[in-house]
Amino acid sequence: MNGPIEIASTSSSGRDGVLTDDALRFLAGLEESFGARRRHLMKARAQRQHRIDDGEMPDFSDETVSIRTADWKVASPPVDLVDRRVEITGPVDAKMIINALNSGANVFMADFEDSASPTWDVMVNGQRHLMEAVRRRLAVTNSDGRRYELGTDLATLMVRPRGWHLSERHLRIDGKPLSASLVDFGLYFFHNAAELVERGSGPYFYLPKLESHLEARLWNDVFVYSQAELGIAHGTIRATVLIETILAAFEMDEILYELRDHCAGLNAGRWDYIFSIIKKFRSHPDAVLPNRAQITMTVPFMSAYADLLIKTCHRRGAHAMGGMAAFIPSRRDEQVNRTAMAKVAEDKEREAANGHDGTWVAHPDLIEVAREAFTARLGDRPNQIDRRRDDVEANTPALLDFTVEGGLITEAGVRTNVDVAIRYMAAWLCGNGAVAIYNLMEDAATAEISRSQLWQWVHHGVVTVEDRKVDEPFIREIAAEELARLASEFGPEEFDRGRFEASWSLLEQLIFAPDFEDFLTIPAYEFID
Repeated sequence: MNGPIEIASTSSSGRDGVLTDDALRFLAGLEESFGARRRHLMKARAQRQHRIDDGEMPDFSDETVSIRTADWKVASPPVDLVDRRVEITGPVDAKMIINALNSGANVFMADFEDSASPTWDVMVNGQRHLMEAVRRRLAVTNSDGRRYELGTDLATLMVRPRGWHLSERHLRIDGKPLSASLVDFGLYFFHNAAELVERGSGPYFYLPKLESHLEARLWNDVFVYSQAELGIAHGTIRATVLIETILAAFEMDEILYELRDHCAGLNAGRWDYIFSIIKKFRSHPDAVLPNRAQITMTVPFMSAYADLLIKTCHRRGAHAMGGMAAFIPSRRDEQVNRTAMAKVAEDKEREAANGHDGTWVAHPDLIEVAREAFTARLGDRPNQIDRRRDDVEANTPALLDFTVEGGLITEAGVRTNVDVAIRYMAAWLCGNGAVAIYNLMEDAATAEISRSQLWQWVHHGVVTVEDRKVDEPFIREIAAEELARLASEFGPEEFDRGRFEASWSLLEQLIFAPDFEDFLTIPAYEFID
């Protein structure tokens, strides 16, 4: 038996109402029951990476072929997750939660992961805000007197905890940090599961960054344990898994099977999926990708992954959710808005035509664009799970063909990656994990693409179409120019407060390191409170 949980923070956040004695005991039980398995699975990830570095390529496993060929279904969705045609996502600050729940979207995913900077105050106050939202008490009054409060017709609430790879260093047992996944899940479930059931809903989750069905099995065991501990009926928890790693793409059937009593579908997490390809095949020169703007859902390897997700989900009676529309409307440039809205509409029409049952947006102004695209396909039906994609085959070569026709690496692409990475990480270090940059909502996933591409291009000796070698001097030259531009843009005081220099200091360590850091948020975590 481990000792009690130590709160390793000087902040008073959470000590009244969130981190109660009973809640801490529940977290301690989760960590004692599942912490060792989590750590073992993270070691297995590292071992798998070594094999990929040595030339082993992923494929569909012979050991689980019986699961892929058998006829089985996941549990039917609860009433408030039948129609998910538009889902909005965002961090867990109070105003965001209110606006998203009131937005008219079918679902709001409150995010403790990629769109949240995991400072202690952000994480704990996020739990408090969700407790108030579940009980319909959440309200905010701005300094100018404007009041924001929940309406009567709210989106269904889902929560995304942090991934298995992350720890919560502010909570420790015997000096060791707890799993961030178990903390985020455990606090939300402990405080809200019974209340949600009483109100006719349930504790619903999005699960990020899974790389294998064994990691899905761990989540399922956590669900079974937690429901039993609190006297909640088996199967009340429902979870949608983000297929945002290349390894998970080869285990979609198996992931659904492991979670079949608690499953709410799969989501095509496009941005992290691109990052995963760069990360997993970092040693492979044939996996060097072009400018990130050219890696769309229509390139063959992305299209193959999305189509297989739809086929797999619908065969098993599960929702197949589309990816994020990250555009943020401009307040000043209507031409930018018209062009971007047309691209969003085209993207959502393609998803609906391919068979997705719903999609993600990052801004309320995109909800109606996405809804129109899906309603044009669905009509009065809540989803198209009954649409089989028997034309799609599980095709390993297609999933691993990273060719982008006409793909280019340009000086502008290098500069964009440097600029966006600096801006995003500076905001993250200041406590903001979702940042509008050049009319796109950037989060940790898109920042990961920027910094991982820079590492990839440097370490594979890429030369741009302008005949500039992407090496350390070139990137440092660009970074110096971008930092000077930011200093001029913001002014000396705001530039210093914005932590741009600290952001570049962190990024340069990652970009020029001989070994690839799996997640930039792990070393960055040491720079925040």
